[in-house]
Amino acid sequence: MGKIKDRLTDIGKYVPRGDDDLIICRCEEISKGEIRQAIHDGMFTLSEIRRYLRAGMGLCQGQTCSRLVKGIIAAELGISPLEIEPAPARAPMRPIPMKVLGNERKEV
Repeated sequence: MGKIKDRLTDIGKYVPRGDDDLIICRCEEISKGEIRQAIHDGMFTLSEIRRYLRAGMGLCQGQTCSRLVKGIIAAELGISPLEIEPAPARAPMRPIPMKVLGNERKEV
């Protein structure tokens, strides 16, 4: 776990790859290349990637992409995915219009 904590570790220059256009976070439309670039910009944790790119902050709250993002981080840093701390999880939700919440039923 020393490598992920050491921000001075040089992980090398970002080099684009052929699969960088692959969409990893469908809710926020974040590509693998954007995630890889963020890691090379210094975002080494799931929480940092979420704040920086919003990957995992869409409707599914990371239920579909967190494992993929974690794998990309681990591969770029050269560590095991088990060394990466999970991001805080929230239940998937959908926006609800206020009129639905404010619809009172009249008792007869």
